[in-house]
Amino acid sequence: MIFRVLKIAARVLAAVVVLLVLYFGVTFLQIWLRGHEHTTKSAQAILVFGTTEDNGTPSPELKTRLDQALKLYQEGRAPWVVVTGGRRPGDVYTEAGVSATYLEDHGVSTSRVLQGGGSDTWQNVSTVIGALRRHHIKTVIVVTDPFHEYRAMAISSDQGLTPYPSPVRNSPTIKHQLWRFYLKETLEVGVGRIVGYHHLSEWTTTPVTVHHSSGS
Repeated sequence: MIFRVLKIAARVLAAVVVLLVLYFGVTFLQIWLRGHEHTTKSAQAILVFGTTEDNGTPSPELKTRLDQALKLYQEGRAPWVVVTGGRRPGDVYTEAGVSATYLEDHGVSTSRVLQGGGSDTWQNVSTVIGALRRHHIKTVIVVTDPFHEYRAMAISSDQGLTPYPSPVRNSPTIKHQLWRFYLKETLEVGVGRIVGYHHLSEWTTTPVTVHHSSGS
């Protein structure tokens, strides 16, 4: 009798493992494919997800995202640029502040830049969603690294936006064990879709106070 129970338990466990492998395998494929999509649509704003800055200067990864946003803005694809990202421990500047300064130094009017904050992707969007609503902005072109594009768009959609993909094409991140970033995104997307991205953010990230965006 005990062997029969163990046999059934083993089969159930094997079935669960197979399902999990399939689920996360499909999730990885979706992330990979989305990271290679580039919209030709215009939108109401360009949403740039923050990443590290270096004492007031954009890191190579952040600069690549900002340069892509500049290109889209100069092409007339959107009249607003939204930058996000807070201050990491030990930093003097916020990622959003550094991003805004860079854009303004390269010809984007201060009145056309909205700033958010946040320590993760959910917070990046939640800290600017109020300003976007005040300006009646719903459609956004999402600029971030390819491995992050799927989750960034999913979270934007969860918070009421209509996102279009514009992942950077030549991110310096490709030089830094890219498989780790895809593994992280596969796990976060896989779990986030089950429990909710909002809950995942609450469980893993310190809450932030909403930053009041600049712009007219």
